[in-house]
Amino acid sequence: MDKVTAGAAEALADLPHGASVAVGGFGLSGVPATLIAALHDGGARDLHVVSNNCGVDGAGLGVLLAAGRIARVTGSYVGDNKEFARQYLSGELEVELIPQGTLAERLRAGGCGIPAFYTPAGVGTLVADGGLPWRYGPGGAVAVASPPKEVRAFAGRDHVLEHAITTDFALVRAARGDRHGNLVFARAARNFNPLAAMAGRITVAEVEQLVEPGELDPDEVHLPGVFVQRVVALTPEQAAAKGVERRTVTEPPAVSAASGARG
Repeated sequence: MDKVTAGAAEALADLPHGASVAVGGFGLSGVPATLIAALHDGGARDLHVVSNNCGVDGAGLGVLLAAGRIARVTGSYVGDNKEFARQYLSGELEVELIPQGTLAERLRAGGCGIPAFYTPAGVGTLVADGGLPWRYGPGGAVAVASPPKEVRAFAGRDHVLEHAITTDFALVRAARGDRHGNLVFARAARNFNPLAAMAGRITVAEVEQLVEPGELDPDEVHLPGVFVQRVVALTPEQAAAKGVERRTVTEPPAVSAASGARG
C-alpha cells in the first residue's frame, strides 16, 4: 500500500478542532517541524498535545502554543519555553506533567494495546497521591488538580497504576522511510518518535529520504509500517532545516607567550 501523500497539508486536512495529537521529538531533536507548520496553517485549535516537551519559543510546538491553538499538554518537561510557562501559570493552558519514563511507557502501551501498567515511579509523591496543578484559576489558585491513582504492592514495593495513552493523530519525523511507512530514525532523533507513532490512530510521518519498498534492510527498521498511515516526503530544504535548541561556543584555549616563543 502506497501511503505517500501529496504533502503535509493534505496529510493533515482531516485533523479536526479538539483533536488529541502525539508529537515526537525531544527539545528540537527529531521534531516534525514541517507537519507542525502545516497543522498551524490548517487552523486547528483546542488541541490536546502529548509530547515530551512543548518546543521552544518560536520553534517546534512553540509555534502552535504561541498561536493559542493548544488547550492541553501532557508531557514531562516545560524546559526553556517561557510562553509555555506563562500560559500554564496564568490558567490559559492545562498541563499534565508526568515522569519522563512513565510518559514513554504510556505511549508504548497505547500502541501495544496494553490498557494500563504499574510502575514505582511517582509513588509517595503528588503523581500518585493527586493534587498536581493541571490548571490554575484567577489569582493563582488551583482550578483543576490531578486525581489520586491506585497504588498496589508487588514484591513488597508500592507501584502506581498508570493508564496507556492513545491519540487521534501522531506526528513524527524519520531520517528514512519507504512508501509502506517503514521508518528509520537517526541517532538522538529516535527519542520519542517511535513511541508517539505507536500511540496515534492516524500516524503521519515526515521523512527526510523517501525510498522504495524493499530498499530498507528489515534489520534496520525502527518502526514497522503497520503503525504509520501517511507518509510525507520532505524537500531537500525541509530535510536540512533542523533547529538547535541551545547554541554554545567553546572558547579556544589560550596560547601562552612561552609556548608561542617555542613555536
